[in-house]
Amino acid sequence: MGELIAVLSGKGGTGKTSVCAGVATALAEDGCSVLCIDCDVGLRNLDISLGLSQSGALSFAEVCEGSYSLRQAFPHPDYPSLAFLTAPVSSYAGPVDEASFGSLLEEAGRTYDYVLLDAPAGIGAGVQLAAQFASRILLVTEANPAAVRDAGRAGELLEQMGKARVRLVINRVSRRLVRAVALNLDDVMDQSGLPLIGVVPEDPRVPICAARDRPLLLSHRRGAAKAFRNIAKRIQGRIVPLSMR
Repeated sequence: MGELIAVLSGKGGTGKTSVCAGVATALAEDGCSVLCIDCDVGLRNLDISLGLSQSGALSFAEVCEGSYSLRQAFPHPDYPSLAFLTAPVSSYAGPVDEASFGSLLEEAGRTYDYVLLDAPAGIGAGVQLAAQFASRILLVTEANPAAVRDAGRAGELLEQMGKARVRLVINRVSRRLVRAVALNLDDVMDQSGLPLIGVVPEDPRVPICAARDRPLLLSHRRGAAKAFRNIAKRIQGRIVPLSMR
């Protein structure tokens, strides 16, 4: 049975979607079969970070409704073991049926090594739906103290849902900010109350690749690309030292 991983953030603007895409492509690079599902109904963006903005991929709602099968999920042209389901484009598509979504994820878990759910930002119904079915959660935040505090609050809510495997991803880490506030890994874990799984540096290549409709990892090995690969290795149980660098 594959692992279902929800990628969440306590608020918008943390780069959650780029983290989801980066980790998914890194897992596919390592030979894992991966399904990415954009769960952000009406505000979908995962296709851009995956380099699939022109793909015309099916939405997960179309599969849930039985109009199409999971086998018809869009195959990534650069990563043969990576498939993609987008979110419905309209925010008026109606609430997601929990039972049919759960059935989709159950089938996906039998089909793929990893299923990554890019949930909406915040703590609303879409987040809770994605988290409900996830066996592991990546909670994405930024390095500033206010964002870390918000991540800690989101972690408390996830704990109330009975979610124990919640790991923090500190995204867009600026060396200048780290020096200015004397932030270190122990501080982050103490303030958020969550263990870390990855630290991603601020990297201008992330938005550049998105603007070019090209996956970051396809052409880069340093910076954020290296951090995403390290997170993917840790997800697979491999030991990779954590660092702010």
